[in-house]
Amino acid sequence: MLETERHRIILSAVQERPVVSVADLCALTGVSEATVRRDIAQLHLTKKLRRVRGGAEAVHPPQFVGINARPFAINETINIAQKRAIAQAAVDLCEDGDAIIINGGTTTFQMVHPLTTKRLQVFTNSFPIAEHLLKQSKNTVLLPAGAIYREQNIILSPFDADGSSHFYAKRMFMGCRGLGPLGLMEGDPLLVQAEQKLIGQADELIVLADSSKFGQRSSLLLCPLARIHTVITDDGIDDRAAAMLQAAEIRLIVAPVAAPAKKTRAQEE
Repeated sequence: MLETERHRIILSAVQERPVVSVADLCALTGVSEATVRRDIAQLHLTKKLRRVRGGAEAVHPPQFVGINARPFAINETINIAQKRAIAQAAVDLCEDGDAIIINGGTTTFQMVHPLTTKRLQVFTNSFPIAEHLLKQSKNTVLLPAGAIYREQNIILSPFDADGSSHFYAKRMFMGCRGLGPLGLMEGDPLLVQAEQKLIGQADELIVLADSSKFGQRSSLLLCPLARIHTVITDDGIDDRAAAMLQAAEIRLIVAPVAAPAKKTRAQEE
């Protein structure tokens, strides 16, 4: 990743929440702590952010504090082939007339393309999912009440009366921060609160998680493994993660990821 790209990501992150740790910035940029610390020092000298112990903060912190989650624009570029394969497998579970819930996220967003051929009732807290389905499909789309968190493109409300309690679904599709023996993990209390409300409105919880999510952890537990009906992942899942799901009697669907097309000699020239 180029230095200018790292700086853009770092500045976006510090605008989203009060303080961002070096570890978080390493995860966002995919570089070493030493590189992140140099970037922070350089941005501090140019007065684009303020260096603090263990991380960085905005020079002018936003009045409206965001949530502890990666920006949508950054997340959607990660493991894109895996996300598309997983999303297609998720849509294959849907039949015309079904009522479903789609929680906001970059993996669930990839469901919008195959969903254009369906006619479903879709309740979603994702602004881009709703916008795409309204423009490109004949699905019925419902949204909850709440505030739009711009960085994550998600609609959240701290109140119970957001409209979600009036919608009942056959299945709920959602991504996650991490997935381990204790269950499904998230990164922000407001996300946990909103997603727990939605989970209670569906018969089956379908988790869309690329294979990297089995190695990721968070301090907030959203729900135990026992609540999950199905996990859809890619063919990079290891035997240990598969055995964990089998022991919990969770249905596992592995979506094969298509290999990238090889360039012809003419294309290379």
